[in-house]
Order: sequence, then C-alpha cells, then structure tokens
Amino acid sequence: MSVTRPGFDPELKAGLAVVGGVFPPTITPDLIGFMRRSYASPPIEETLRAKAIERSDHTIAGHGGDAVAVSVLRPAGLSDARPGVLFVHSGGLMFGDRFSGADLVLAWVETLGAVLVTVEYRLAPEHPDPYPREDCYAALEWVAANAQRLGVRRDRLLVAGASSGGGLAAGMALAARDRGGPALCGQVLDYPMLDDRGVTASTGQFDGVGVWDRVSNETGWTALLGDTRGGPDVSPYAAPARALDLGGLPPAFIDVGAAEIFRDEAIAYAGRIWAAGGDAELHVWSGGFHAFDIFAPHTGLARGMVRARDAWVEKVLAD
Repeated sequence: MSVTRPGFDPELKAGLAVVGGVFPPTITPDLIGFMRRSYASPPIEETLRAKAIERSDHTIAGHGGDAVAVSVLRPAGLSDARPGVLFVHSGGLMFGDRFSGADLVLAWVETLGAVLVTVEYRLAPEHPDPYPREDCYAALEWVAANAQRLGVRRDRLLVAGASSGGGLAAGMALAARDRGGPALCGQVLDYPMLDDRGVTASTGQFDGVGVWDRVSNETGWTALLGDTRGGPDVSPYAAPARALDLGGLPPAFIDVGAAEIFRDEAIAYAGRIWAAGGDAELHVWSGGFHAFDIFAPHTGLARGMVRARDAWVEKVLAD
C-alpha cells in the first residue's frame, strides 16, 4: 500500500543521496556504533579557527553526581555579562557530542554577543532515562549558579536544541518551571523530538525515506525508555508532549520541516502553548526533511530557516 506524503524541496532532494552515506534513513540498534562514528563532530579547534571566540572546558556534577563535561564559548575580549544559551546537541539520544551542530549557532556568539554553553549529556542505551535529561538540567543549574563567574546574565538565559536536543531543551523548560529552577527568557526547539508514542500522521508518512524515519524514532525512544516506551509511566521531562500543562513556559521558537516525522508533534506542541496562553513562534518549512539545516546548509531553504531562527534569538536576547 503506497503512502501519500509531502514531497521534498527540489534543492534538498538532490542532496539526500549524499546524506544517506552519513545518516541512513532507517537506524536500527545495530547501527548505533556506526552512527557514533559518522555523526561525530569535527575537532572543535578547527570549527573555532579564525573566529573571535574564547573556549573553556569544565567538569560539573551531572545526574547522580557523576562527572559531565561542559564547554563555554564566549565572545573574545568581552568581559561584561552577556546573555547565555545552553545548547543541547542532536543525535537521536544515542549519538552526537556537545559540539554536534554547534557550528550552526556560533553566530549567536560572534554576532549577538551571547555566551554559549554546550553539555556532554550521557547517551542511551548505556545511560537511559533519566540520565540525559537530568545531565542537561544539572548543566542549566550550573550555568545559573555560576553566572557571575561565567559572565552570563541570569535574566537572559535561553535553552536551545535540535531534534533530540530540542526535546531535551523543552524538557528542561518544563522542569525549570515545575522545580522553581532558573528563569528562562526563551526556548529554541528545532524540529524537536517530543513524543515517544509515535501516533501522529507524519510519523507514519516517513518510512525508509528522508532523514530519521519511523523505525529510527522507535530505536531512539526504546534506547532511552526501554519497555516503558509508549506506556503510561513516561516522564514529560523525557517526552514533553506528555506534559498535561504547557502554561507558564518561556517564549518558544519551534521550527520543523513539512516532510519529516516530527512535523505534527511540533505543530501540536506550539498549538498547546498558545492554548495555554503562552508565546510560540512556529515555522513549518515546506519540502524540508529532518535537520535539513545541518545536512544541506547551502540550500535556500536552510539559509531561510537559519535567518528566521537567528532573528528570533536576537529579539529575545535583546529584550
């Protein structure tokens, strides 16, 4: 039985064959090792070369008090307190590192003058829930507690992430609200991984096609949640779509491709924020496959997506 689905943007479609060699459409548990090699970020020294950015590395206490690495990237030569961004990397909860995708948000440091903090949260399946989300939340608490030393303005603290990192960022915003944690000025949720139940129409439209299909999603959520995936006992801090109340959250920027599995859960999350009286800016990019800004940054659609995201971040950090 054929499945009707939105088509890919022609410029993006041309690049999918290249993407498949690094990031296959369907990721099964036996491919986790391969993905950890293929999706590893380039050396951060190369990424930062010729950029006016200073880097420092730190070790903090993550979930259970275990050591977790974070890196702080700040504008070179600026000593006054700056807005802060805690950035959470993508990788389906199973792969990636704290610098994966960071190159796409370095303009927030160079151009907007923000301090970017990246966290090496521990990965599933070796470290299932709650390790990844609680490592991230510990990093948020650490940034807030050390704001003066790090040169971060506590009144301008933002969380941001892409894909699984977007889901973790959304979970941090929920946890900060519920636990009386650091006050956030915003949350950037790029094509976020929000719902372990996999029941949306868009989830069923993308099997074996594009980037991150239905089976990949099941692999990632099962790695994190095990037998509890899809059941009644999953924490909303792990799967934010399960949160009963989306009121009282910081303003959200949510973007997603129209041709990917996370389309419907991202749209629904924005709608529920609005229904609760909150502030969300939603962009649905026609023809966009999952993470097209990462895999096809040269395309017109990706450039437009980055411009929209950067403009929102500039506005929120400047308020």
